[in-house]
Amino acid sequence: MLLREQTLLGSRCAQQRPSTCTRRPIGTSRVTCKAGNERGRGETGAPQVEDGLSHPPPVVSGIEQVRPAPVRQPPTIGLARRAGAAFCAAAAAAALSLGGGMLAPPAAQLGPLGAPGAAQAVSTEQLLFLEAWRAVDRAYVDKSFNGQSWFRVRETFLKQSSFDSRADTYSAIRKLVASLDDPFTRFLEPVRLQRLRSDTQRSSVTGVGVELSLTQGSGQANSQLKVVTPAEGGPSERAGVRPGDVITAVDGKPTAGISLYEASDLLQGPPGTPVTLTVRSPGKDGKLGPERELPIVREVIVIKPVSAASCSGVNTAALGLPAPKEPGAGSGRVEYIRVSTFNANTVEGVVAAIKEAKSSGAEGIVLDLRNNPGGLFPAGVEVAKLLLAGGDVVLIADSAGVRDIVSADAGALALDTRTPLSVWVNRGTASASEVLAGALKDNGRAVVVGDGTFGKGLIQTVVDLSDGSGLAVTVAKYQTPSGLDINKVGIRPDIRVDPDTLALGPEAACRQLAGPDAPRVFG
Repeated sequence: MLLREQTLLGSRCAQQRPSTCTRRPIGTSRVTCKAGNERGRGETGAPQVEDGLSHPPPVVSGIEQVRPAPVRQPPTIGLARRAGAAFCAAAAAAALSLGGGMLAPPAAQLGPLGAPGAAQAVSTEQLLFLEAWRAVDRAYVDKSFNGQSWFRVRETFLKQSSFDSRADTYSAIRKLVASLDDPFTRFLEPVRLQRLRSDTQRSSVTGVGVELSLTQGSGQANSQLKVVTPAEGGPSERAGVRPGDVITAVDGKPTAGISLYEASDLLQGPPGTPVTLTVRSPGKDGKLGPERELPIVREVIVIKPVSAASCSGVNTAALGLPAPKEPGAGSGRVEYIRVSTFNANTVEGVVAAIKEAKSSGAEGIVLDLRNNPGGLFPAGVEVAKLLLAGGDVVLIADSAGVRDIVSADAGALALDTRTPLSVWVNRGTASASEVLAGALKDNGRAVVVGDGTFGKGLIQTVVDLSDGSGLAVTVAKYQTPSGLDINKVGIRPDIRVDPDTLALGPEAACRQLAGPDAPRVFG
């Protein structure tokens, strides 16, 4: 949807603009905040945002995209700018003595460390834990915190957890976020955070080529690895891995309860090295079938976000299109655009394909979003704006339930708002690609064809902690323009077709669209 819009946080010391914080030495409670230039603490100075799942293109690790694309920022950022000072708030909480200045619950909820007047020393490790606790407190979208008192959770951890070493602190933070029962909110050790950021800038990855999430509903302790989508043409897809499959073991090691980053460590490796995945596939009734062992050889996977072709000789009547501009049966043209992920290069590729469709006089456009796990949220929004004359693109709800509405600005960026459009989806269509499909469907711009989509409607952001680690925190959820909550529901197609019957890739799609058994995909 890593699996992208800045942190939806707030701060007492920054109401309008993000801030930077100077924390005084331990033992004092004063925190100095100064106005920033609307830049967060991201790697390039920009806030690190992910659309939630998956984040890079189909990668071996299941790590999500977090680096904003260099495209025009949607108005959603107005919602997020209210929270640019999350790190300031977290640092403030850590710097304050627990007896005095921390924003606290009523006195009845205060325990030994938080009792009024309890000026107790706080260790460096406890400060780091409190920094993480406060980041979740400020940012997390569910203010019930999975039905638990977040202040009591803090007190319980401080009383019962060991903070003798950095490893102890990291363990406590992992358990803290696990209590939220949210597979997308997770702790990132410094090495994992660095890897996450470097992966978003690479044009290739090495591994088995599969995008992962975690099964939901049973909690992280019992959750399993669920395949969002295999990389198109990658080793996992060739071995028979399909969207919705559950990986129960890697090289014989059970995967129940492991994190996405532990899964990444198991799946990644040098090219040419073997690995065996134990997989269970869902049947038509949704129940998982028997286990299958799939031997796979890791390889370098090149990330190509957009591929396109102009398909000629198409029988437009069979597809449900108007008669071609040129007379003669089978003389129609359809532009096929395959978008496999949303990254920094996606918008440029789609722009080129739409311009080609217009110059060739295409009677229709196919936008193939199957097995697209999402990626950079702003890129998905920009693609919608290329195809809409106006109207809303997506509704974003923050933790207070306040909505920001991202609109198409009366077609200011639109390249083609009239050519008939068919959007192809399946269970591997997730997050930002679901936002795009929902926007085009609800605005009456496209016919959605295929199967129900994955149902990933959450947005995460990465919050840096002072020691170089970080937290990926679910900060918002999005809905389609009609108000449909995408999460766990997905987008329902207008025309339900077994997605496997639709050809994948430019050459195969063109052959099918020009063939005698071309499916009716334009209504």
